[in-house]
Amino acid sequence: MASEWHIPASGDNPWKKALWVGVWILLGACRSPHAQVEPTIEFSRLPQAGQGSPEKFETIEGRVTGARPGQRIVLFARSGVWWVQPTASEPFTELQRDFKWKNVTHPGNAYAALLVNPGYRPSPTLKELPGKGGSVVAVAIAEGAMLERAPLRTLHFSGYEWELRQATSNRGGTRNLYDPANVWTDDKGFLHLRIARKGNNWTSAEVTLSRSLGYGSYRFVVRDVFHLEPAAVFSIFTWDESGPPREVDIEISRWGEPTSKNAQYVIQPYYVPANVIRFMAPPGILTFWFLWEPGRASFKTARGAKANVGSSVVAEHAFTSGVPSPGSESIHMNLYVYDNKSNPLQHGAEVIVEKFEYLP
Repeated sequence: MASEWHIPASGDNPWKKALWVGVWILLGACRSPHAQVEPTIEFSRLPQAGQGSPEKFETIEGRVTGARPGQRIVLFARSGVWWVQPTASEPFTELQRDFKWKNVTHPGNAYAALLVNPGYRPSPTLKELPGKGGSVVAVAIAEGAMLERAPLRTLHFSGYEWELRQATSNRGGTRNLYDPANVWTDDKGFLHLRIARKGNNWTSAEVTLSRSLGYGSYRFVVRDVFHLEPAAVFSIFTWDESGPPREVDIEISRWGEPTSKNAQYVIQPYYVPANVIRFMAPPGILTFWFLWEPGRASFKTARGAKANVGSSVVAEHAFTSGVPSPGSESIHMNLYVYDNKSNPLQHGAEVIVEKFEYLP
């Protein structure tokens, strides 16, 4: 409707003419139809495809084009059904000023990002993802070849192959970062696990046996763990990534309390009082055993590295209730940080495992 506006003749005041022309251009531009940018989501970093795991977190990030103020990202990972990420209580991922976004997710065989309007409330689980429409502005899904596994980093220790953890986890009540550089073997073949500072964060260490062994005797010879700070945790445990956890633990930690006993045997779930036996692990080399049998898990700790412990036993206990049966579990050893605000970690940590032995 620009023809309805009168533009002063050339004899009029030139400043007034310039003002009218500017107004005409501005209003004409406001009334002109402009093609809006279609909102889209792209992934810049994706986790590998994996089995769902409640304690495993991996980084996922990307960018949005055409987002409007107030819109947010909702992430999902598929493991049977679609699960909102990272948790049902924290379902939203905020957009940064440059429209990038970043968060963590539990593993799945597919991942999805939804751009949603303010007021959208995602369900904790979905059989099918919502399509574009209503409060869902854009949808992006990553699956198949997009999630091909990167080569695993491994090392050999005590005649076995072990995988080095790189993904984050929430063990210890906080998000623990893992760095493969914190794991190595020395010229004697001993395994070293370390907690080290990287930037403003502590990084932890974990190795996982590359195959499942099932019932049998598990023996670990470990250098002095008495020196560990209260907020450090050294853990030996079984874990099944593809099914029920099937978890039994030997854990060395004071859980942030300097006067607490520093070790325990555990059959999960740990919150059942009869499933946890606390004891003191003394200074020096210790040998930790557990014998896993149908309906029974027997633990023992002794001084020294000899298989025949005799009178050097420090602690022992047998669980006969709630003992899991084997599946696809494997042995893990990790050294990580426990989130205790009163006694946070100060100096990092290192644990040396001299030997691992398994007998069926």
